[in-house]
Amino acid sequence: MTRRRWLRAGLAVLAFANGAAGAWAAVASRSFFDGLPLPGHPWVALLPPYNGHLVFDVGVLLLALAVPLAVAAVALEPLLVRTALAAFLVFAAPHFLFHVTHLGGFPIADAIAQTAATALLVLVAVALLVASPPLNAPRRREHP
Repeated sequence: MTRRRWLRAGLAVLAFANGAAGAWAAVASRSFFDGLPLPGHPWVALLPPYNGHLVFDVGVLLLALAVPLAVAAVALEPLLVRTALAAFLVFAAPHFLFHVTHLGGFPIADAIAQTAATALLVLVAVALLVASPPLNAPRRREHP
């Protein structure tokens, strides 16, 4: 697989992950709070109390973040790719740091899984940023 395809696939995965989580939180805030990531593993609910407004707002913000990631995956324009990834990292890096420092009350398996999942998202975004073309790179035309 070429670097461009890896970049496109990685951006699409980040867009989908943010879009799916965002849609769930926006459409069914309580279900998101009680059930993320899986039934019996309520990572968000382990950090109470529930606030429907806050969960909804986070959901629509995740949906908003999915938009530039998805557009970057399609366009692969260097400035757009780098901007979308930087915006994602502005969210993902502090999100990771928060969760790493708030693991009290988490079963050990969930603490490990949550830490790995949030770290993986940051690492993927950093890897994509490193792999993205420089801003002064000439544009490549896609062949049909």
